[in-house]
Amino acid sequence: MSGPTTTPYRSTLTGGRDTFGRLLLAEWTKLRSVRRWLLTLISAAVLTVLVGLLIASGTGGTRDVAGEGGGGKVDLAEHFMDGGQFVERELTGDGELIARVTTQERSAGRAKAGLMIRASDARGAAYAAVVVTPDHGVRLQSAYGRDQAGGGGPAPRWLKLVRAGRTITAYESSDGSAWRRVGRVDPGRLPQTARIGLYVGSPDAVEVERQFGSEGISGQTTTGKATFDHVSLTPAQPQQPTGPWRNRVGPDGSTGPSGPAVDRPDAGPPPGFTEADGTFTVIGSGDIGLDRFGDDGTQTILGGVLIGMIAVVALGVLSITAEFHRDTIRTTFAAVPRRGRVLAAKAIVLGAATFVVGLLGAFGAFLITGPVERSKDRIPAGLSDPNVLRALIGTAALLALVAMLALAIGTILRRAAPAIAVVLALLLLPRIIGSGLSVSTATWLERLTPAAGFAIQRTFDRYDSTIGPWTGLGVLCGYAAVALVFAGWRLHRRDT
Repeated sequence: MSGPTTTPYRSTLTGGRDTFGRLLLAEWTKLRSVRRWLLTLISAAVLTVLVGLLIASGTGGTRDVAGEGGGGKVDLAEHFMDGGQFVERELTGDGELIARVTTQERSAGRAKAGLMIRASDARGAAYAAVVVTPDHGVRLQSAYGRDQAGGGGPAPRWLKLVRAGRTITAYESSDGSAWRRVGRVDPGRLPQTARIGLYVGSPDAVEVERQFGSEGISGQTTTGKATFDHVSLTPAQPQQPTGPWRNRVGPDGSTGPSGPAVDRPDAGPPPGFTEADGTFTVIGSGDIGLDRFGDDGTQTILGGVLIGMIAVVALGVLSITAEFHRDTIRTTFAAVPRRGRVLAAKAIVLGAATFVVGLLGAFGAFLITGPVERSKDRIPAGLSDPNVLRALIGTAALLALVAMLALAIGTILRRAAPAIAVVLALLLLPRIIGSGLSVSTATWLERLTPAAGFAIQRTFDRYDSTIGPWTGLGVLCGYAAVALVFAGWRLHRRDT
């Protein structure tokens, strides 16, 4: 004769409209009432700030510039290059410059020879340039990063640059008669009197050596050379004076690409230009545009989040495994039989609390390290930069998603130690392993794992950028969402 069967207890109470709100309040009360959990949450912000301060204190103040058109120093916060050789005249108001690039040496596949207009001789001044390249045709470039392709091939090639108010329009031609528009840009901040002229640049030949835990970047200066003829500057106001063509004048008053001369490891001719019978020969080293091998100062400072993240992972896992370990989860499910709602409430409360703490940690690290940056003769990026603001707020969102991912893994495994190990492996191993792989292989490794979320901290595209900032955060969000759904399914399928 079989014994009596046991039916699991299920509450017969029906919740009102505020049931989930009360559940959220209960989970928040639980989180703030456990002192160890609250201290763990606070420590995440403190560790992010302290480690960021240590990173800022240990980083050198300036770095030498090679192949950027001059010596001197460049602030680490700046991630652009402003080199090359610029042979200029002043242009007041509207006008146009026409020239034919007759020859161009192939010093690099992206070597540039063409026409440029810029606001001033100061480093980082607004500019627009239409250039010929050996391997990538005609390009219209501006704003140290904007790059629009034209349809023409390498030299010889006719180019035309037209200013009309704030708008710069670029044209190309194979014969100087039939012109094709390359594009139109508004470089911004162009004064009434701007500099316009011939430009030649050649980027460094850069080599990257990667080993586990280290990376070495070395560059070799290259020298570009091009010849121009049929150079014609036509101002809209014909009466304005036109002086002689001259090299760009550096901030210290010296002539050259952007300052004093640099030691040149090659035996090539020094930068400069000559003119004979209307033909200009221009020699320049360095490039203009984004420095994709530069340091991302904001992302470096936010590196402290890697340490603070360990505390967040521990909190996310323990917030659920502790209840399984003490068997208090039965009481929770007895009061709220719909287990998915309990998990959702835990995720929302944990994510919101971690987001707030992440904001404090990210902004605290950024603001506290500011004086350290300035003491080392670095100019830190400001909060007015939208990329910096996105990186700071995104860091808080990153920590919130990591906390929810940890909660899901803890729910699935129900044991703290293996759950913490799994989450940290998912987040850190792709970055560690990727540092010893080729850039192309590491790109796919980080792009397809939760480590893609760290891209939200990037403020500009480097050579090793794997994925867009918001796309990377979306990948991490997808992992957290899938893990939470699976964790909810496991809660329904398994007994407590």
